Amino acid sequence: MSFETTLQRLDQIAASLDRDDLSLEQALALFEEGIAKLREANAELAKAEGRVAQLVERADGVLEVRE
Repeated sequence: MSFETTLQRLDQIAASLDRDDLSLEQALALFEEGIAKLREANAELAKAEGRVAQLVERADGVLEVRE
């Protein structure tokens, strides 16, 4: 699942949890799914941050990958 799709699902879960017609069991299931999706999104962000951190700008302005 892409990062954007994960964020969309998190938005859907948050909207569903705002409803008053959910049973406790449904709310707990959505909450658990939301936590899992949040962890997925955080892992994707950490991966992207790692890739960005590997880029180094040289004095001449050229970006290169730091090994």
